[in-house]
Amino acid sequence: MHPLEGVRVVELAHVAAGPFAGMLLADLGADVIKVEPPTGDQMRGWPPFATSADGGERFSHNFASVNRNKRSVVADLKDPDDLARVRELIGSADVVVENYRPGVLDRLGLGYDEVSDGHAGLVYCSISGYGLTSPHVNDGAYDVVIQGMSGLMSVTGEPDGGPVKAGVPVGDFTAGLYAAYTVAALLPQVGRTGESVRLDVPMLDCLLGISALQTSEYWGTGREPARLGTAHPRNAPYQGFSAADGDFTVAAGNDRLWAAVAEVVGLAELVDDPRFVTQPDRVAHQGELAALLQDRFGEEKREHWLTELRSRGVPCGPVNTVGEALADPHVEATGLVARVPMPVAGEVAQVVFPVRIEGQSPRLDRGAPSLGADADVYAEWAAS
Repeated sequence: MHPLEGVRVVELAHVAAGPFAGMLLADLGADVIKVEPPTGDQMRGWPPFATSADGGERFSHNFASVNRNKRSVVADLKDPDDLARVRELIGSADVVVENYRPGVLDRLGLGYDEVSDGHAGLVYCSISGYGLTSPHVNDGAYDVVIQGMSGLMSVTGEPDGGPVKAGVPVGDFTAGLYAAYTVAALLPQVGRTGESVRLDVPMLDCLLGISALQTSEYWGTGREPARLGTAHPRNAPYQGFSAADGDFTVAAGNDRLWAAVAEVVGLAELVDDPRFVTQPDRVAHQGELAALLQDRFGEEKREHWLTELRSRGVPCGPVNTVGEALADPHVEATGLVARVPMPVAGEVAQVVFPVRIEGQSPRLDRGAPSLGADADVYAEWAAS
């Protein structure tokens, strides 16, 4: 038994934030029905593709990565018959996850007020850029826009550089995490009381929610947090460096670790240097400190420094490419990557649900579904 086995979810979502939330619920055992327009979730059109030998079929790896363990039905929400069937699905569901622009589903008769009326208990989760009460409620929002508005770009990148987007779409995926977490937390309450609940999950608010160190710095000092590259506003040395053959990071977050770093690079005298005696001293002079360390780090290969630092308990690690990260022995040891079925391609590697639950394996009984592959769901749910 997976934790959410028996929970029924209707996913009216596309691209990233909503589908990621739906997949997390599916990974935990929920029966997630993805309702797609006749053209499919637009992410089905995102490369890279697996292509059949004759070139007649293709399937998106991007789509597969956020839609495993689900079933798919097709519905044209402007068609009265299809709309009625979707409403019947929702009537049998425990959860709705949607990320349409606010107001769209209300106009179609699938809004919270309408579908919760008379329902035995529904968690209705709406993910959007700004939420339902924002003055920006009618504005379109994509991850890059939210990263910019949240202040994330103002603290990402080099000090003398321009705004930099995080390479991972953190706006989408953070909202998806908050959504799935809150849905799971509310299910016992809704099941116990029979009272439906609406969740309003704004991407902008979720990014600000994980920016606790930056917002507290701003309120505590009155100063805007700045771009520091890989450096840290309160610890040093705590950043990236370049060895003779590659980059690595060092996180010496206290005096003992700093002394170990100084010993490794043969500069033990720096421990008593007035510029570097305390952690605040090192932060105040971290540019000078980083330059001194970099001169030494550039003289040897990365593995030499990692070995020496680790032997003294200093947290450090390579700056990996994605391929190098996936090849790390950690990934195999933790079972993070597994083969998952995918249309056209057969079994493909995916990063599975990353939290290990004692006595359970990650749910992998379904890969991402082909468009409309599960039309029998309508009759199945209606009969039970």
